[in-house]
Amino acid sequence: MLTKAQVEEHRTKESCWVIISGNVYDLTDFLDHHPGGSAIILRYAGQDATSAYEPLHPPGTLERYLSKENCKGPVLVDQGSVKVVKRKYKEGDPIPLMLCMNLDDFEKAARIAIPERAFVYFHSAAEDKVTFYRNRQDWSRISLRPRTLTDVAKVDPSRRIMGFQSSLPFFIAPAAMARLAHPDGELCLVRAAIKYGIPYCVSTYSSVPHEELASHVQPDKPTVLFFQLYVAKERSRTEALIRNAKKLGFKGLLITVDTAVGGKREEDELFQAQIAYEAGDDDVPRPFYASPGEEVPILRGAHSSTLNWRDLEWIRQEWGDAGPIYLKGIQCAEDAEAALRANVHGIYLSNHGGRQLDSGSSALRTLMEIRTFCPHVLERLEVYLDGGVRRGSDVIKALCLGATAVGLGRPFMYALGAYGTDGVVKAIQILSDEIESTMRLMGVTALDQLTPDHVNARQLENELPRRLLGFEARSRL
Repeated sequence: MLTKAQVEEHRTKESCWVIISGNVYDLTDFLDHHPGGSAIILRYAGQDATSAYEPLHPPGTLERYLSKENCKGPVLVDQGSVKVVKRKYKEGDPIPLMLCMNLDDFEKAARIAIPERAFVYFHSAAEDKVTFYRNRQDWSRISLRPRTLTDVAKVDPSRRIMGFQSSLPFFIAPAAMARLAHPDGELCLVRAAIKYGIPYCVSTYSSVPHEELASHVQPDKPTVLFFQLYVAKERSRTEALIRNAKKLGFKGLLITVDTAVGGKREEDELFQAQIAYEAGDDDVPRPFYASPGEEVPILRGAHSSTLNWRDLEWIRQEWGDAGPIYLKGIQCAEDAEAALRANVHGIYLSNHGGRQLDSGSSALRTLMEIRTFCPHVLERLEVYLDGGVRRGSDVIKALCLGATAVGLGRPFMYALGAYGTDGVVKAIQILSDEIESTMRLMGVTALDQLTPDHVNARQLENELPRRLLGFEARSRL
């Protein structure tokens, strides 16, 4: 007969024994096969699980699923003295990572865990946040149309992204200043990307030097880094950024084209104003009058405000044959068509997470606009998008409508801030699980089986422009 002390020695995933109705069972090999997951069993590892087990399982369940070898025999223990150690989470406490069930939970965790300055910077959006909220809401206006009675035991969620194989149909989108939230900053992102074999697009304004991020890429791993380029006011600075990205081995260049000026992010600006006020600065901004021949500074003009289609030529020459070139920030069918004529490899539909122009279109609407007025763009260019993606089903919807893959920024920054590398890994895992579940429930085993027939987009379709100058609307979805 086993003693309680002997049972308590087996309370890990590598050796998990539990007491049920006076008998000891070795459930080590059964952990990964338990329909309710291994966590509930591990909670009682080395302890008595009778009170949790009996109300949920009919008699004979143990005998049905376990072999005789799993039963180690009776235990000599005072049943009334056994207590399960419980940890309770209270509202307002830091949220344990294992309690994050979806990507929105990482935002809740970050709000508690990271400095206010960091959360405000990541969370802020332009003006009334119409674009910001539209990014989220539009995904719910697309419904899925699943097919049934299909063998979906094995599914393949891999995808080619910007010319390279990815284990999943999404990538880590460029986002700046990660060290505001965590000492390791963007290193957390590159580590997680390498672990899962997905691409990471590094921001011009990464708080970790580009050289350090590039040094983490391993030749035997499928992960690749792409470079997001903000075009500076001075051409020489932009050329230096491009040369450095080439030298470090970045595999693609994403030129951001939607930042002629910075958006009016009032949440961020208010935080900065409060800091100034508390420091005793009561200065009221005054109009700037330029002297004759002097240019008036452009409000929030951190980057080039003269960037135009002709500039793509010298950027392309500087980049050379280092990899494909994409335009990030396309927000209408007309510019998608112009990008095709400009001979870039692809376009990246984005409104900067709602941080630039308010009352703009979501990337999802732009994708549908392209499908309606210039569908040939989807056949001849790679098309990526981001904005408001929080579920694996959102990724599937985008692929059904013709997107090549999807980028996510804020969720990974929240995960990084609250939990470091482990948080980003968990966020990728959650999204991966949701994508595979959605594929199986949709009746597809590979992503190239998805078509527009798998979605009903009528709600959003009715809000598209009825006509565009120089375009003829094709058949609707």
